[in-house]
Amino acid sequence: MSSRRVVFVVGSGRSGTSTMAGTLRTLGLHVPQPEVVADATNPKGFGEPRWVVDLHHELLQRSNVQVSDARPRAWLDTGTTSGDHATRERVTAWLAEQLAVGDELVIKDPRASWFLGLWRAAADRCDATSSYVTMLRPVTEVVGSKQTYYGQMGAGSDQGAITRTAAWVNMMLHTERATRGQQRAFVHYGDLLDDWTRPVFALGEVFDLAAVKTAMAVDIAEVHRFIDPSLRRVTMTWDDIGVPDRLRELADETWQALDALSGDDSSDNQQWCDQLRTAYAAQYAEAEAFAHSTVVAQRRTAAAQARREASEQSGRSGADRVPHAVRAMVPPAARAKLRQALGRERPQGSA
Repeated sequence: MSSRRVVFVVGSGRSGTSTMAGTLRTLGLHVPQPEVVADATNPKGFGEPRWVVDLHHELLQRSNVQVSDARPRAWLDTGTTSGDHATRERVTAWLAEQLAVGDELVIKDPRASWFLGLWRAAADRCDATSSYVTMLRPVTEVVGSKQTYYGQMGAGSDQGAITRTAAWVNMMLHTERATRGQQRAFVHYGDLLDDWTRPVFALGEVFDLAAVKTAMAVDIAEVHRFIDPSLRRVTMTWDDIGVPDRLRELADETWQALDALSGDDSSDNQQWCDQLRTAYAAQYAEAEAFAHSTVVAQRRTAAAQARREASEQSGRSGADRVPHAVRAMVPPAARAKLRQALGRERPQGSA
């Protein structure tokens, strides 16, 4: 069996994915360089390869899908975009280059869940085993953290919380489905902060990661310094987030199903996730039906605005459409002759 391993850290953003990726990197797994630079939202670093983030951003734009997209059909769109031969060849070539640097890689990006099929195919072509760590953090904390560090969405905090809660359900249930049947593990963010050695060394055994199983004392001490319990800076509850009861109940049950999978990855718990995914799709379709009139009205408003702008543009002369700075570069005498030829001579004294 090949010693090549690619560990994908997946799940919703603000769930502890950066902490897990940083821990594995510190123990010796290779994070492809360069990495996304740390900032105030993640002062310990993201553990994200810049190339991977740029690729996913490009593919999401081509798919017309957001990073946190609540639409069930968004998975079909990203699947179609990432299925073309050129993209698969491109990812395979890049992954082969990284595996030449190190046999054990860790790849993390909140956008990765949209393209797991693409990455799994690339790993197979490179004769590497794919493994998946799904980070689990209560949905209220995830949404609260996003509200705190990424700002509000839409007209108010409730609208942003609703959208982000729905996107969490959509992301987590489809990530579970995409990793099913693969080598995978579910890790609670709280467990990682309380005593990282237990879940991480368990991963080392399950995924057969040489870097983790043979970690030196100096590396272990470095992880202790890296993981800070104060990283869990947002601990909101439903009382802090305005979400409709039906969505709240679905999110709670999704959390319960994923929590159950973390201890028992059985067919019964997987079927529970299937049922929840179906229920979410039905609830989302109902919400879309309610909002149809709003969508139509917005489209009409946008179309009317486009028509007004086109009319205003066509009513302007060709000269007027040339930026003033460019017109000023033409000598005054030449401008006067041009106006005379066009029958647009200006009164005496004007420039």
